[in-house]
Formats: sequence, C-alpha cells, structure tokens
Amino acid sequence: MSLNIASGPWSYGRIALSSKLRLRPHPSHLDYIAELQQAKEKKTSWIMREVSNHMAFTENEKPTEMSAEKKVKKRKNWNNKIQFLLNRNPQPRLALRRKKPYGPSVDDVNQWAQSLDKLLNHKYGKTAFRLYLKSEFCEENIEFWMACEDFKLLKTRREKVTKAKKMYKEFIKPDAPKEINLDYQTRDNIIQSLDDPTTTSFLAAQKKVYSLMENNAYPRFIHSDFYKELFAAASAKEEHIKS
Repeated sequence: MSLNIASGPWSYGRIALSSKLRLRPHPSHLDYIAELQQAKEKKTSWIMREVSNHMAFTENEKPTEMSAEKKVKKRKNWNNKIQFLLNRNPQPRLALRRKKPYGPSVDDVNQWAQSLDKLLNHKYGKTAFRLYLKSEFCEENIEFWMACEDFKLLKTRREKVTKAKKMYKEFIKPDAPKEINLDYQTRDNIIQSLDDPTTTSFLAAQKKVYSLMENNAYPRFIHSDFYKELFAAASAKEEHIKS
C-alpha cells in the first residue's frame, strides 16, 4: 500500500493546520463530552447512594421505622391539621369580644385520653381522631362508625334504604373502596336487610368496628405525636388568650 504525501510549497501548512484542528475539537463537542461525563458521575453517585441506603436499612433499621425526612413531613402535615382544629370558629367577632378560645381546650384534650367514648362524643375529638386516621391511611372504621350514627337518625323507609345501600357499596361489599373487616355472619345479616333496613341493621357491625378502634387505633392516637402536639398547641393558645 502506498501513502501519498502532498508536496509543494503549501504542504507543510496543510499538515500543520490539520494537526491543529485535531488537537482542538469544536466547543460544542466539548460541551457534549462534559454533559456525558456529568451524567455518568450523577448516575454513579445515585447508585452508590442507593446501595449505601439499602445496606444501612438491612443492617441497622427495622422495616417499620420511618425516615427522618418522612417524620418531618408528617409532623408538618399534623401541624396544619392541628391549626385547622384550633382555629375553627363559626363566630370570629364573638370570640374576639369574649376572648374565649375556640377549638379544643386543654381540658377537652385531657378528657379524650380517658376513653374512646369521650373522644367520639366530642365534636373536636371526633374530628381530631378522624384526621389522625386519615394521616395513617386507615380512616375506614371511623367513617363507617360515623355513617352508622347518621343512619340511626333517619326517619323514613326510603331514606334508610338509600343510605343502607350506599353504606353497603362503600364499606360492606367485598372489595369496597373502604371495606371494613367483618365476619361472614355479620356481613350476611346486613345484606339480607338492605331492602327493608331498620335502625339496628348496622348495629352489630358498628359494635365490632368500635371494638377494633378501641383496642387498636385509639391507643395509637393517644400515644401519637399528633395528640401530644395538639395538647401543646391547645395549652399555648390558652396561655396566649390569658395574656
């Protein structure tokens, strides 16, 4: 194979120019290479971080533990809900004139810890409990219990039939959007009464749900940061009113 080398007075200049172009790539090409390198470094950093987090989780943490970032986010969400409770005031001018704090008082919050019955019989207590369960993604029991309370107040057969069928679709039916945990017999009794429901049609189911909340969700609520922060906020609000 022969190699033809250009000759003539301009040969050296062409060779020098060609070498110079090869040594100095176009600026856009340099930017592209830099972007590729940066993307590669980011991907490597992400992979190492994920591996490190996974190792830390498997060695030092329990599956039920919550990260610090999630705790901060959850606490911020709780604070917003607590302020919503404390600032609910249907008559703001009257409140300013009397200087009475609306929302739950310290005494109210203390009474909620005495029993689930006292919690649910207080309008702010019931609201607080429901907000807490919503934050835990397990609000179906309290919402069913409240629906049962509303059902007891209905007078006409037509109202009862409509409400009963709505409750069945929402809470009782298999794979319902807010299905509650009931045994076969209790569920079947409700189904049999849908066409002619009575005031007591949901009573057995309501008692079972109440028992579940009393032994599970209620103790969690009383010992939660949500409850503690609600108590602290109510105390601070009363101190502010006094001053």
